[in-house]
Amino acid sequence: MNLGVLVLLDENIEQKFEELKSMGFSNCQLCSWNLHLHTDEYAKIIRDACEKYGVRISAFWCGWSGPAVWNFYEGPQTLGLMPEEYRNRRIEELKQGSDFAKKIGVDTIATHVGFLPEIPTSKEYAEIIPALRELCEYVKANRQYFLFETGQETPVTLRRTIEDIGTGNLGINLDAANLILYGKANPIDALSVFGEYVRNIHAKDGKYPTSGKELGIETPLGKGDVNFPGFIKKLKEIGFDMDITIEREISGEEQKRDIMEAKIYLEKLWEEKA
Repeated sequence: MNLGVLVLLDENIEQKFEELKSMGFSNCQLCSWNLHLHTDEYAKIIRDACEKYGVRISAFWCGWSGPAVWNFYEGPQTLGLMPEEYRNRRIEELKQGSDFAKKIGVDTIATHVGFLPEIPTSKEYAEIIPALRELCEYVKANRQYFLFETGQETPVTLRRTIEDIGTGNLGINLDAANLILYGKANPIDALSVFGEYVRNIHAKDGKYPTSGKELGIETPLGKGDVNFPGFIKKLKEIGFDMDITIEREISGEEQKRDIMEAKIYLEKLWEEKA
């Protein structure tokens, strides 16, 4: 198990990598919503910081511009590539993110593509597949994998989308909590549907929704509805040996404490015999 942490890209990346090492980690998934930092100059700063602190970036999680409302009503209209009014611009931003990832030596990019249509014969599905294929072909030309972060669609819809795009460089960033927060699946069961495509994991926990409008609530690892002992056991059964990235969507000292507790918890689970 390669255990890392999700690190948000900002102007203080060297300080963040120093802190990462002080917490006992040597790899991370780098997440960026700061598109203005995707420059040649900042790529060099990141490469130098990686070398200085011995940090490996397992994936570049690339955001996009425009509105983003994380709920069941405004979410489908604002998130990812599904909203037609933002699609072309965001595809170009993700292509630029792919180029930036290449400059920092990362062969995997990930993002939320939005609420993928559940009905494969719908107009929306017919339109999003070629758009995603264009993006994924670009990423492939950069010798990179493109990962779909889970949550906003059912596992079978995500598998179908990957199969229909068919570029051969596609995978899944399985956020264990997101499948629960969106009420879409149990992450253990989801591995039976698309486990072969999983190339990175967000170790995150949370509760199922109790409202028809709002997502479930994120919790510290082991305090939510993700059955992590069962989840880790299933990962071992399918032969997963890639990166697990701890994500805790708060800030400050509580975030650090929760990350360290998650590290101990996951290491113990991984060492246990089946």
